[in-house]
Amino acid sequence: MSQKLKKLALITFFMLLIIAYSYFDLGETLNLETFWQKKEALLSTYEQMPSLFIGIFGLVYIITTAASLPGAAVLTIVAGALFGLTLGTIVVSFSSTIGATLAFLVSRYLFQNAIQKKFQSKLKAINEGIKREGAFYLFTLRLVPLFPFFLINLVMGLTPIKTRTFFWVSQLGMLPGTVVYVNVGTQLSQINLDSTSGILTPELIFSFILLGLFPLIAKKLLAYFKKKRAYHGLQKPKTFDYNLIVIGAGSAGLVSAYIAATVKAKVALIEKNKMGGDCLNTGCVPSKALIKSAKVLHTIQKSKTYGIHTAHAQFDFSELMQRVQSVIQKIEPHDSVERYSQLGVECIQGEATIEDPWRVQINGKTLTTRSIIIATGARPFVPPIAGIEEAPIVTSDTIWEVTTQPKKMVVLGGGPIGSELTQAFARLGTKVIQVEKGSRILSKEDPEVSEWIKKQFESEGIEVLTGHEAIAFKKTDNGHRLICKNIKDQSEREIDFDLALIAVGRKPNVEGFGLEKLHLKPSPSGTISHDLFLQTQFPNILVCGDVAGPYQLTHVSAHQAWFASVNALFGGLKKFKADYRVIPWATFVDPEVARVGLNEEEAKSKEIDFETTTYGIDDLDRAITESENHGWIKVLTPPNSDQILGVTIVGPHASELISEFIFAMKHGLGLKKILGTIHIYPTLSEANKYAAGEWARAHSPKKLLEWVQRYHDWKRS
Repeated sequence: MSQKLKKLALITFFMLLIIAYSYFDLGETLNLETFWQKKEALLSTYEQMPSLFIGIFGLVYIITTAASLPGAAVLTIVAGALFGLTLGTIVVSFSSTIGATLAFLVSRYLFQNAIQKKFQSKLKAINEGIKREGAFYLFTLRLVPLFPFFLINLVMGLTPIKTRTFFWVSQLGMLPGTVVYVNVGTQLSQINLDSTSGILTPELIFSFILLGLFPLIAKKLLAYFKKKRAYHGLQKPKTFDYNLIVIGAGSAGLVSAYIAATVKAKVALIEKNKMGGDCLNTGCVPSKALIKSAKVLHTIQKSKTYGIHTAHAQFDFSELMQRVQSVIQKIEPHDSVERYSQLGVECIQGEATIEDPWRVQINGKTLTTRSIIIATGARPFVPPIAGIEEAPIVTSDTIWEVTTQPKKMVVLGGGPIGSELTQAFARLGTKVIQVEKGSRILSKEDPEVSEWIKKQFESEGIEVLTGHEAIAFKKTDNGHRLICKNIKDQSEREIDFDLALIAVGRKPNVEGFGLEKLHLKPSPSGTISHDLFLQTQFPNILVCGDVAGPYQLTHVSAHQAWFASVNALFGGLKKFKADYRVIPWATFVDPEVARVGLNEEEAKSKEIDFETTTYGIDDLDRAITESENHGWIKVLTPPNSDQILGVTIVGPHASELISEFIFAMKHGLGLKKILGTIHIYPTLSEANKYAAGEWARAHSPKKLLEWVQRYHDWKRS
């Protein structure tokens, strides 16, 4: 018989089992009420032929489990009532494990090869994790019943976990739950229905309490075993120098240290470079300072728009870059050693090395701490393009060292960083060509947003090459050249340039400070693996910021820092899951793009039903007075509901306008509340109210309004 026929026969067999289960209404048989009615007859049969009865019972249990049919929980309780605690536990334990293993093997035989072949690349990380941690992961699923056991049997069959490992881990993991359920059966069998006291026995009450508490107890036990396993072979200090050591003084690290000092913990903050991290020194602050200078120049250049016939501006590029540095210097005191020392944080300059979960080496000295927070941030990713070593390239970290304005500049990357700096340099007079491998720039936004910004760039003289891949840099007699390839037609384009900005993404900093020694390996995305509480495999080592992901945003880093610091200091009493429900962001191109929650593409991919309400800012009085009447507000809501699923704003000061919607989403307020709020006239924030008004107009009660019109007609007559 061919392999396909064997699989077909096996599928047919299980289909017949399911049909028989339904046709003969076996669900009505496998319930406690039926058992209670036949209890005496079953006990009598068991006493007459115990071995045969146990064998048949075990076989029924195995078939039920193997075929993933309902009734295993009832059979477990029945086993306790018929066989008692010890024998019932043995029968159920082996029967359930054998049945689960059969279901596992069937799933593996029928589907594993096809699934693994089809999703080979996507399953690679999962397969490696199963090979490394599969037994413990399965034990977790068995001990804490978050998912139905039949589903675990089938899914595990698709993974590379060994059959013998699946068998013994399943038996061990299901044993505590089996004992609890069998014990309930033993107590139910002793009920005396003729008296109330017979029903409410202490033993029965305890059994049901144990049944209800079992998931919680199992969870606590699992956490204990997980902790013991993580720290196995490590020597914990008897005393500690600090309650918390934070590694990295960027946004995440600063907030973590600030919170720890506020609650009077002894905290050390270690930074090897500059306080303030990327955002202050090479990211948010310098880029926004440059964007402002570029916008002022752009406004002067279009002075006729404002009724000013002539306006002229001269600037020196090096002085402009000096202004950027002066802005950084003005903000530096907010993140300085002096300020944080006054707050009670011990700031240490140097490179930290984590020796174990409680010891950090710095400047030749070992410090002990109860908890560690890793907030080491990220750095620009530089792809391995041929010839890049000899090309004049900069990243978002090093571009601030440039003092001579490039005449021709190429920007690799169409994300927020690449797009912001593309427009800023173009407005300063540099000829800029932006190259993006994807089909559009700002790919995380809806397509019409990407297209709008692209057209804005092109109107300012920027050439945007989407669908182009950089394949080589080369030196020429006159300078330097980038060779890129059109992904669609494979044609090549050569671009001469003075300076190339590489802005194709950022890579988390996970190397060089001891994670390798602790076997804290990066996740598939390059961040440090952690749970919802921001804890790594060592519960007292936590992560936040870019090194944790999934968002590389300064405000999200600060948001995570609260959870990380509180869990680090008080996790033994109460832990909090990081809350990512309402995450806003903005791209500071002109016009700005801001978003919170879902956009249309995400809602469609998640199969979420939604309606869209759009208000054009071109109709807003304040925007018209400032000749900034362009862009729109788009709000996503569930059908016939004013609750906000997501908002995208394209327009002047979008990063400020979005705040009202962020607040509304965070606190569960709908568009009706925004519509009912007084907004100052004339302001840009009125756009939010008008967007809410557009929703209300589309959902007006038409039938009621018809009756109101008739009422007014009657009043006039």
